[in-house]
Amino acid sequence: MELISKQSIREYGKGLALIVILLLVWEGIALLIQNNYILPRLGEILSVLLQPAAPVLGGESLIQNTIQSLKEVLTGFLCAAAVAIPLGLLIGWSKEVQTYLNPTIQILRPVPPIAWMPFAIAWFGIGFNSILFIIGMGAFFPILINTVDGVLGVRLRWIEVAVTFHATTFEKLRTVILPGALPVIWTGLRVSFGVAWMCVVAAEMLPGTTAGLGYLIMYAYNLGQLQVIGAGMIIIGIIGLGADTLFRAGQERLFGWQGRE
Repeated sequence: MELISKQSIREYGKGLALIVILLLVWEGIALLIQNNYILPRLGEILSVLLQPAAPVLGGESLIQNTIQSLKEVLTGFLCAAAVAIPLGLLIGWSKEVQTYLNPTIQILRPVPPIAWMPFAIAWFGIGFNSILFIIGMGAFFPILINTVDGVLGVRLRWIEVAVTFHATTFEKLRTVILPGALPVIWTGLRVSFGVAWMCVVAAEMLPGTTAGLGYLIMYAYNLGQLQVIGAGMIIIGIIGLGADTLFRAGQERLFGWQGRE
């Protein structure tokens, strides 16, 4: 089975054509403006991207900053998933638990993750732990809500079959509820990773950070180095596109049966 279908490749080809057009428009406007402090030329951005191991603005290299951001986002994402998935299964399975927790969840869910930064700094100090908390808060709710929806969407006849075979509650969760909810949970993970990636960039822009793509972008802004900002934005976009492609490929490969009788 192909990891990425030919149809998906054609779709991405059409999307890349639009990207090429936008880049040409960017270059044309940059040539007209002739001001690197407003819009740098693509060649200047490319010169930064082609030296990924070289120190940038006297600090870490693009590779080192990217690795730092990835380490933070993956750690926060996995921690959020480890808490949100079991809790979502419990809330979706138990009406009583849902009654108790739903109001609190609905109050906290709309709060922007970055709004937690003062509390994160007060509780965990400046640095990795506070950034991890912000990422976890951003990644937690998409996984939780999708897990709950996935459990509630499991077909009743599947559960009835398990009851017919006298399955215990744990066996129902393990063999019916979790597998049935996995496609929706996967969607939650996909959305959550995108949110976590945005959170890590925003969190790294705040005072106290010393590495990461967000830190690099803010530092370059303070120095008026827009070509470095452009390079950082391109790396962020490429990683986001790559992650989403992997999630979509996994969804097609693992849950191609979804929607079929």
